[in-house]
Amino acid sequence: MAMGLTTGLWISAQVRLCDRRNIAAYVARRGDPDAGSVLIKVVRFAAGTIVYAPANALDEEPTWTRATGPQPVPEPDADAYIARQVARDPDLWVLEIEDRKSEWEPDGRVL
Repeated sequence: MAMGLTTGLWISAQVRLCDRRNIAAYVARRGDPDAGSVLIKVVRFAAGTIVYAPANALDEEPTWTRATGPQPVPEPDADAYIARQVARDPDLWVLEIEDRKSEWEPDGRVL
């Protein structure tokens, strides 16, 4: 998350930014409001689903990884991945974005 922001505030900002661009976004799972980690599930319907997870970087730029692999996967596969992560980390947030036009991109670089 951005330096100085709680996870809950960062999530709220992401939902608002999507709303301003007419992209449906909602919190699918709430985690720790101050320091929970985040998974972003981007549903592109026929084009598949991508799950982004934060990656460690040496600089301060937000960095993400495609947690479900380099190519989009079917939504049930993405949901199974998320369920495994939630079982390991009960403080995890899940932000779901429905992006039919493939307009949404993460804030920062993707490894």
